[in-house]
Amino acid sequence: MAQVSTGGSEFDRDTAVTPLSPGLHAAELSPGWSILHALNGGYVLALVGRALRSALPHPDPFTVSAHFLTPSRPGRAEIRTEVVRTGRTVSTGQAALVQFAEDGSEVERVRVLATYGDLDALTDDVRTSAKPPVLPPFEECFGSSDGPTDAFGDSTLLRRLNVRMDPATSGWAVGKPTGNGELRGWFALADGREPDPLSLLLAVDALPPAAFDLGIAGWTPTVELTVHVRARPAPGPLRVTLATRNLAGGFLEEDAEVWDSADRLVAQSRQLARAPRPGD
Repeated sequence: MAQVSTGGSEFDRDTAVTPLSPGLHAAELSPGWSILHALNGGYVLALVGRALRSALPHPDPFTVSAHFLTPSRPGRAEIRTEVVRTGRTVSTGQAALVQFAEDGSEVERVRVLATYGDLDALTDDVRTSAKPPVLPPFEECFGSSDGPTDAFGDSTLLRRLNVRMDPATSGWAVGKPTGNGELRGWFALADGREPDPLSLLLAVDALPPAAFDLGIAGWTPTVELTVHVRARPAPGPLRVTLATRNLAGGFLEEDAEVWDSADRLVAQSRQLARAPRPGD
């Protein structure tokens, strides 16, 4: 069976899925998208999103909600999809990504419920109070290799992305967090692939955790992530803002906005994440 992909970039190759039968896709999770102990949740969500796109009659994710049950690992996986409802303008499906333990038992990694539609069919009517973030030019922002410390260790994700952080929200990298829980930066894929709706599922989860600006470093695993895709992004790097207002009981929320080169709000997300713990 042919793989379901959209091009030759690393992102497309590493999120490719192979239809095996109705409702069943095979995938190979690449080690190139790891962040500390596990694969990046946005990468895993984009891979599941591709499988859902092949299972549903509409092409674009509108809203995708994922519960991360166990950390995903590089290697073989199956994605099991189910069409819940189809309509004229939107369709809804669910999916589960499972991997296999050494004894052959199944381990479910993520469960997703999503509604798809056609972004090109949306009206041009926009009424919003949201404003795009003001960032220094791309080349004046900090990349992962610019600081004296690397909060992510040997995370391979950093080599797949071109994320450049606003210096005004990067004090955490030199031991001087602002305490505001806010981060801003540019996002692009390192191989130059232009953004599309599926890569927006990665973009919302690509910046360092907002907890870093609270002075709390370490692994911040996602418990639940909901993404709203609002428009097909224009070519060029994206601007991403990330903020948290409440860390309590060892968990925090993170709200993200993604803006394209045409100053449009193209994606929003909220996730619940576990705050870093000593020894993580």
